[in-house]
Amino acid sequence: MRYLLLLLCLPLLQACTPSQRSISDTFMQVVSGPKDVAVSDAQIARIPYGSIYLTLPGTPRLFVAGYQENGLDHWITRDQVVFITQNGRLTRTVGYRDNLLEMTNLTQDPLLNPRNLRDGASWTRIMRWTEKGNPLSSTVTSRFSPRGQQVLTLAGKSVACQIWQEDVTLEATGDSWQNQFWVDSLTGQVRQSQQHLGAVLPVEISLLKPTTP
Repeated sequence: MRYLLLLLCLPLLQACTPSQRSISDTFMQVVSGPKDVAVSDAQIARIPYGSIYLTLPGTPRLFVAGYQENGLDHWITRDQVVFITQNGRLTRTVGYRDNLLEMTNLTQDPLLNPRNLRDGASWTRIMRWTEKGNPLSSTVTSRFSPRGQQVLTLAGKSVACQIWQEDVTLEATGDSWQNQFWVDSLTGQVRQSQQHLGAVLPVEISLLKPTTP
């Protein structure tokens, strides 16, 4: 139901007032604009959904709205590609050129309890994804290490964050890569990340406005 409401949101915002039309016009431009976008703090606050900046390979930065369902955030682009996250962790995608199909053992992801995250923490799961349309799968292991602190500015607010690096290894091939997560020092929310869809596609996410249940 929330998915349908979100898809209907933009046309409905084209209603009566100039301010509503302004929000709609901005939303339509930023979701598929020709260059990186910057949405005003007021517009972010007025859109009745959570929102992120999303950067994918070879594309300008997108502004994407989302909602929460069963503890997972669903972020839906204008062309209806869906990115599903759990406290900032990309767990599944639908409709992209390649997709993250499944990730197991999510309840043991250390990012679910970031205040208890310690240097050397590890996590093992199975991932299924596609590369150039070919289905792949592997057991994946991660090890976390702290990388200092940084204050981010998101939607006009300063957010003090602890940076965590995740070193990821595919057991099937030995290939490895690194993810980084900026965790809000007060709330434990992942507010920014550089991670991978599968093993090869980098994805950058900045959380502007959290979703609500």
